[in-house]
Amino acid sequence: MGKQQEVSLLYPTEVIRIEKLNKEFYTRKEKVVAIKDLDLSVREGEFLCILGPSGCGKTTLLRILAGLEKQTKGKVFMRSKNPEKPLTSMVFQGDSVFPWMTVAENVAYSLRIRGFPSDKRLNIVEHYLKLMGLDKFANAFPYQLSGGMKQRINVARAFVSDPEILLMDEPFGALDEQNRLILQQELLKIWDGSGKTSIFITHSIDEALLLADRIMVMTAHPGKVKAIVPVDIPRPRDILSLRSSPRFATLFREIWQLLQEEVLKAKTTEFKA
Repeated sequence: MGKQQEVSLLYPTEVIRIEKLNKEFYTRKEKVVAIKDLDLSVREGEFLCILGPSGCGKTTLLRILAGLEKQTKGKVFMRSKNPEKPLTSMVFQGDSVFPWMTVAENVAYSLRIRGFPSDKRLNIVEHYLKLMGLDKFANAFPYQLSGGMKQRINVARAFVSDPEILLMDEPFGALDEQNRLILQQELLKIWDGSGKTSIFITHSIDEALLLADRIMVMTAHPGKVKAIVPVDIPRPRDILSLRSSPRFATLFREIWQLLQEEVLKAKTTEFKA
């Protein structure tokens, strides 16, 4: 996985290359093929969004990249430029904050376990608390915060660890529309300042078009790459102006046409099962 780093096989602009990736799970009754023959290349500093029907292997793919799962077959090459930094950091769908820690302690967690001095840790944490609008809540506990505020902690904690590759699994999926729009813009602001390679799973075409340089559409189970669509809309982007753009409407239609067939396939499979 992440340790299979044969850097000589990567192009200079690549940080990730996936070749013929397969992932199989076994139940008592059968073998389930989650991902089949998936090929993908991700460029340094790229923001890639992944869209696909439920059960197509999106989360499994991210977990393989994060080192939380092992592929059954295929190869994953990942370039590390700085061994002092974590290669990946992952933001999960659900609430993953530590309830017994304050906001600041949660955000500082990865720095503390890596042995950062307290003064340096404080400066880094204060910077990201301010960026995420959490500075006034530094000493609060998670139970005192809304779901949107808790997810800000998760995003801040991922950036604080300063990974080379940021992996995000529907981090805003459970939030209401207002909080989602705010966090999308804040994420873009932080990402633009960091230039981190980012892979982001979403079910929202709007969200993907706001965030991504390219969008990968996956097939219904077993998951393969159906299409990769470049998002040729200039940055910086704002969701309100974006939605009134003719190019946004064209890309939205193109992606939905690709996705609709796979969503219907997935529903048919669920019904037969």
